[in-house]
Amino acid sequence: MEKMSRVTTALSGSALTGRTMHCHLDAPANAISVCRDAAQVVVAGRSIFKIYAIEEEQFVEKLNLRVGRKPSLNLSCADVVWHQMDENLLATAATNGVVVTWNLGRPSRNKQDQLFTEHKRTVNKVCFHPTEAHVLLSGSQDGFMKCFDLRRKDSVSTFSGQSESVRDVQFSIRDYFTFASTFENGNVQLWDIRRPDRCERMFTAHNGPVFCCDWHPEDRGWLATGGRDKMVKVWDMTTHRAKEMHCVQTIASVARVKWRPECRHHLATCSMMVDHNIYVWDVRRPFVPAAMFEEHRDVTTGIAWRHPHDPSFLLSGSKDSTLCQHLFRDASQPVERANPEGLCYGLFGDLAFAAKESLVAAESGRKPYAGDRRHPIFFKRKLDPAEPFSGLASSALSVFETESGGGSMSWFVDTAERYALAGRPLAELCDHNAKVARELGRNQVAQTWTMLRIIYCSPGLVSSTNLNHSVGKGSSCGLPLMNSFNLKDMGPGLASETRLDRSKGDTRSDTALLDSSATLITNEDNEETEGSDVPADYLLGDVEGEEDELYPLDTEHVHSEEPEYVLPQEAFPLRHEIVDTPSGPEHLQDKADSPHVSGNEADTASLAPVDSSSSLLSVSHALYDSRLPPDFFSVLVRDMLHFYAEQGDVQMAVSVLIVLGERVRKDIDEQTQEHWYTSYIDLLQRFCLWNVSNEVVKLSTSRAVSCLNQASTTLHVNCSHCKRPMSSRGWVCDRCHRCASMCAVCHHVVKGLFVWCQGCSHGGHLQHIMKWLEGSSQCPAGCGHLCEYS
Repeated sequence: MEKMSRVTTALSGSALTGRTMHCHLDAPANAISVCRDAAQVVVAGRSIFKIYAIEEEQFVEKLNLRVGRKPSLNLSCADVVWHQMDENLLATAATNGVVVTWNLGRPSRNKQDQLFTEHKRTVNKVCFHPTEAHVLLSGSQDGFMKCFDLRRKDSVSTFSGQSESVRDVQFSIRDYFTFASTFENGNVQLWDIRRPDRCERMFTAHNGPVFCCDWHPEDRGWLATGGRDKMVKVWDMTTHRAKEMHCVQTIASVARVKWRPECRHHLATCSMMVDHNIYVWDVRRPFVPAAMFEEHRDVTTGIAWRHPHDPSFLLSGSKDSTLCQHLFRDASQPVERANPEGLCYGLFGDLAFAAKESLVAAESGRKPYAGDRRHPIFFKRKLDPAEPFSGLASSALSVFETESGGGSMSWFVDTAERYALAGRPLAELCDHNAKVARELGRNQVAQTWTMLRIIYCSPGLVSSTNLNHSVGKGSSCGLPLMNSFNLKDMGPGLASETRLDRSKGDTRSDTALLDSSATLITNEDNEETEGSDVPADYLLGDVEGEEDELYPLDTEHVHSEEPEYVLPQEAFPLRHEIVDTPSGPEHLQDKADSPHVSGNEADTASLAPVDSSSSLLSVSHALYDSRLPPDFFSVLVRDMLHFYAEQGDVQMAVSVLIVLGERVRKDIDEQTQEHWYTSYIDLLQRFCLWNVSNEVVKLSTSRAVSCLNQASTTLHVNCSHCKRPMSSRGWVCDRCHRCASMCAVCHHVVKGLFVWCQGCSHGGHLQHIMKWLEGSSQCPAGCGHLCEYS
C-alpha cells in the first residue's frame, strides 16, 4: 500500500488528495454514502453505523450513530444516503420497514430526527431529491414506494408498482419530477411524483430481478440497470419506447452500478455474490472491463465515487468488514492480459477467427481492416478506430462462411418439432422417433431408436397360425426355426424307440396331445437356438442312446406329389426290403458342421401331420422369453448417450433421457443431465422453438431445469376501460366494475385464449384479432393506437 501513487485533483478551489488505502470496520457494511464536500463517508450495516473522515493517508472515525444501551432494529440499516444539499442530513432504510432521518447538527448524542413506519416490510432503498431539500423517496419489499416531505410526519404520496418488491429507486438528475424504480419481476418503471396513480412508462429490462439503476450525470435520458441475469444495460429513455443502447456482460449478478464522473461511457459495478472484485466498464467494449479493483476478500456491498466531478477516487464497503478507497491509476487492466486470438463457430456453421493484427497483416501482406472482410452478425456495431481501444489489445477478425445449404440446421428444427417424448407407450415412442430420424436421413439415430425398442420393450406375441409350416404344401416360409421331415426317411424302429424313450423320460416334463389333426410334443428343458434366420430341416432320432439329435435333411427330396407312408400297424416290422434308408454317419457329419444347431435343439419338438393319414410331420421350437434383462445393457446405453453428447447431438441425449425415464436416468449423474438439458433448451430457444423448449422443461426431472419456467409467472394486466391496473384475480375491474376480457371485435366475453395489445390494453379472441389486423393496423376498439401482432 505504501508504494501506491498519490493523486491530487483540483476541484473549484479545493484539492482532493489521497492514495489507495483501507480501514477495518467493526462489522460488515451494507451501504456507504459520501457527503457533498467529499471529505466524509458514512458506513451503514446491520451492526454498524459510523461516519469516517477521509484524510490523505487514512480513514479516521468521527462519529458513531449507534447510541443507547439497547440495540434497536431501527439501527439495522439496509441502505444509507447522504443529502447532497444539506451536509447535516442523512437517511437510512431499516430492515424492519422503518425509514429514519438523522440530523447531524443536533447537540445531543442521539442524532435521530424523524421516524416513518408506513412500510410493512424491509426497505431496500432510500433516495433524496437532487434539488429539493425536503423530499425523500423510499422503496420497500412490500412493493410500494413512498414519497416523504420531511416537514410532515406522514408520507405525501404512495406509488404501487404492482410487483412483489422494489429493489431500487433513483430520482432523475435532469427531470425534476421523474424517478425510476426497479422490481424483482424484471421490470423498470418511470414515475411522475405528481401522478401516484399510475406509472408513466414500464418495460421489461432484464430476465429476472433488477437490483439497481443509476441515471447518467450528463446524458439526460440514459439509465443504467443491473440484474440477476449478470448484465448491465444502458437505456435511452428519451425515445417513445425505451431503447437499449449498450449491454455489458458480467460474470455474476449485478448488485450496484454507478456512472463514473467526467467519463461518459464508463460505469462501475459490483456483484451480489461469487465475485468480490469491482469493475469499471467502458460500455463500448462490453466484454472486457477497463479496470478492476481486487482489494476485497468478500462480497462488495456498496460503491460510491468520492466526488461527482472526480473520476480518480472510488470508495467501497464490503462484507469482509473493510472500507476501501481505490485509486483508478492503481487498478489492474484486464485488457492488457487479454488473449488477442479466438475461434468460434456460429449457429449456422460460420467460422470466426481473430488474431493479432500484426500477424494477419504480415502473413497476408495486406491491411487487416480491408473492405473484403465483413463483421459477423453478433457485432451490434462496427467499432470506431478512433476510439481508445486500438492500442490496447486489438485483433483482426476473419469470418469464413459455409456454403449455402451446407450448414443447414433444418434437421434439428424438424426433429425437435416432430419427436414424440411422452404420452404413448415406450415401443410407440421409439418407433415414431426412429421413423422421424429415418425420414430426415439420420440413419444412425434411427437405428439407435430401434435398438432401444428391442432392449426395453417386450416382443410381440406370435400367433399359433404362424407357428407351424403347412407341410402339405411344402412351404418354406415362416419362422426361421421351423423343421419338417418325412417318415419315409425314418426307420420304423427308430421312430418307435424315439417315442418309447420320450415316454420313459422322468427328468423332463413331456406333454403329448394327439388328435385327428395334430400331434404335439413339448419339452420345457430346451435351450434357445442360436444361429441365422435361414430355415433349416432336421431329423428326429437317437444318438448315443440318450440325447435326441436333429439331423439336417435336404429339403429338395421332399415333394408334395411323392407317395405318403403311414406308420406300421404291427409290433414288429414286416420282412421286406427297406429302401431309401438315410446314411446316418454322413448326416451326423453334416450335423456337426452345421452352424445353425445347438446341443439340445431336439429336446422340444412339435410333430404335426397334415391330416390323419399323413406322415409328414413338422418340428419347431416352442417360443418362450429368454431375452437378457434390460439392466444388462445399462452400460451400453449410458455410453451411447455420452457418445451423442460428445458429438454435439444433445438433442438425441435429452430425448432418450426423457423417453426412457428411470430406466437409464439412474446411471447418469445429476450434473451431467442438467448440463445436457440446459444445452438443449438453449439451442431450442435460439431457434425460437419456445413450445418445444417448455415441453422439455416440463418433462425433465432435474430440479434446476424444471424451475426454469416457474420464474416470473405473474401477469400484470390493466383494465381496458379505465386503464388502471387490475388488482383482483378475476376479470372484473375493482374500480370501474366492468369486465376486462371483452373482445374488441365481437364485444363478447372471452372465455378461452385471450390476446391483448400491451400498448393500449385492448384485445379479444385470438382469431378475431388476427383477422382484424390483416386488413387494418388501427386498434379495433377505436382508441387510435397502432397495434402490432407477429
